[in-house]
Amino acid sequence: MKIAVLGAGYVGLVSGACFADFGHEVVCIDKDPERVAMLMGGRVPIFEPGLDDMVARNQRDGRLSFTLDAAPAIAEADVVFIAVGTPSRRGDGRADLTYVFSAAQDIARAATGFTVVVTKSTVPVGTGDAVQRIIRDTRPEADVAVVSNPEFLREGAAIEDFKRPDRIVIGLEDERAREPMSEVYRPLFVNQAPVMFTGRRTAELIKYAANAFLATKITFINEMADLCEAVGGNVQEVARGIGLDNRIGGKFLHAGPGFGGSCFPKDTRALVETARESGAPTRLVEAVVAVNDQRKKRMAEKVVRACGGSVAGKTIAILGLTFKPNTDDMRESPALDVVHELQQAGATVRAHDPEGMEQAAKLMTGVLFCDSPYHCAEGADAVVLVTEWDTYRALDLDRLKTIVNVPVLVDLRNVYRRPEVERHGFTYADVGRGA
Repeated sequence: MKIAVLGAGYVGLVSGACFADFGHEVVCIDKDPERVAMLMGGRVPIFEPGLDDMVARNQRDGRLSFTLDAAPAIAEADVVFIAVGTPSRRGDGRADLTYVFSAAQDIARAATGFTVVVTKSTVPVGTGDAVQRIIRDTRPEADVAVVSNPEFLREGAAIEDFKRPDRIVIGLEDERAREPMSEVYRPLFVNQAPVMFTGRRTAELIKYAANAFLATKITFINEMADLCEAVGGNVQEVARGIGLDNRIGGKFLHAGPGFGGSCFPKDTRALVETARESGAPTRLVEAVVAVNDQRKKRMAEKVVRACGGSVAGKTIAILGLTFKPNTDDMRESPALDVVHELQQAGATVRAHDPEGMEQAAKLMTGVLFCDSPYHCAEGADAVVLVTEWDTYRALDLDRLKTIVNVPVLVDLRNVYRRPEVERHGFTYADVGRGA
């Protein structure tokens, strides 16, 4: 099939590359000349394991191309995916659909023959209706069927998630779209991936409900971690104890500094606003948003306590800046709040991240970025592990002890064991594990 993907960001690029790898003919369209030039030159502007090789292979074989010119690609496409950004609007938390609606207008003007228009971007309930209305108003004779096909990609494991999904959700109102969408995903039928055909609004809600539920699990175990610290429990054992219950499951029960990234913060806020507007407020999700925002700031307070109650004039080494390992994504990363709060408290911050420092430098000021974790720790009054990259899981603690100013390790991801760290002469603080 001929597929056009509007948006060559994270979702669009991963989706386009995977569709091309299935054997479809894919054109990814983006309005950023620099991004398109990079992709045409064989350089991938985001870090995602395996993506650069997949893009290069499919470009070489002629199945994947990139362009700034949307009209020709849309005109030739059987299916057009909208995979543009839907950031939170400042002030109210609602999803900003400016790019989605602009894409709908581009499609309306260029589509020829029957075209399936698929919203891949995460959008509030009812957006598909609005896209259909915009296309009709822009060009009444355009023959389209508008579909919702939400993505469920984890950064750092996106290709695996795309090719071996837990489920494929396709929301449609026009039955003509069923066959083309089945053909798009036909290669996955071999893996017996569950395909759900639903109404369009239901599909839109499934995406938000899934992310809100996972965010709730994270927030719940973080509150249990606080309780464990207060009463002398061990949150990792609590998580295992409840996770062995098949009704609960063990995933997303890892205590830490709160959730971040491109999805959970944005999507929980958008769901809250949609629910309020609809007269069906989601009180639980509202609490998740509030608790998580406060959680990130409280992690800085944990560092201050570990440093004896003050970090004024002290040097803090931050290991890990991205919101999770195996990505360069800094969006809503807990490290942003931790660093800001420590700087406000008078600390000097040094930082290291295997992939995220270029992006971090755009968002942080007054931070010295270092080329290794040991360089970062030189002269530090505390070393703080914020993101659990593999490179931080087996630090040479003897070496670390010789280069820090004060041997304090604050482990916000519970990577290490207290006896091991204390045996090397460090004062150790973790999350939710009793002393």
